[in-house]
Amino acid sequence: MEKRFTRTELLLGKEALNRLAASTVAIAGLGGVGGYAAEALVRCGVGYVRLIDFDQIKYSNFNRQILALEDSLGKRKVDVAEMRLKQINPDCIIDKRPFFIDQSNAAELIDGVDVVIDAIDSVSSKVSLLVQAVTDGKLVVSSMGAAARMDPLQVRTGDISESRICPLARIIRKRLHRRNVYTGIRCVYSVEAVDTAKVSEMDDEESFQRGRARPSLGSISYMPAVFGLVAAHEAIRLLVDRTGEGREAVTNLAAGSF
Repeated sequence: MEKRFTRTELLLGKEALNRLAASTVAIAGLGGVGGYAAEALVRCGVGYVRLIDFDQIKYSNFNRQILALEDSLGKRKVDVAEMRLKQINPDCIIDKRPFFIDQSNAAELIDGVDVVIDAIDSVSSKVSLLVQAVTDGKLVVSSMGAAARMDPLQVRTGDISESRICPLARIIRKRLHRRNVYTGIRCVYSVEAVDTAKVSEMDDEESFQRGRARPSLGSISYMPAVFGLVAAHEAIRLLVDRTGEGREAVTNLAAGSF
């Protein structure tokens, strides 16, 4: 095993690390949450990462997105992410899919992967992806709302049926119920109450990209990062929990779980 992953091997064991190297993960959405999730997965040794995002880097991304730098402004997020992730592990296969997810392409975009991480902020796109993942029997980790919150200690994980307080999670559950999906989605959410005063009345350019305009939510630098890293943690647990050694590694990981 390469020296770059020796510390990970000490924690998880050789068999679990080999399993990660042979694993495939799709990350839908490369914003504040998805960008951090992608980097964490590659730094853990995941061997194949599929990046799904149609958007480009904008100034409004700079306060919270790991891909947002001056020299990346205006570039496609999938291209910026590929360059960064290849610097971390040149052997990782980066599969770029610069598309907006909807019902017509969700099946194709997640075909063949072991785990799906949903870091999408569009409700319709999010629901299309989650329904397809459940229909296909995929292991899936979905991030709920990270905006308008400030307390990282209020982040929780669980099945989506167990999520509470988070307004986005409530909306997603209702939409999923209409499609007869009630459970089977691992969820990262916050139990911190949303301060409606943090919602901006000013619509930014991003709000008009796909579908109707929606108000901008205030955000702090570290909250999307926390959501993304916890989502990566959940994905790693799912990937390595397949052998005896993997289950032992999961026990080590769970000791510090949220």
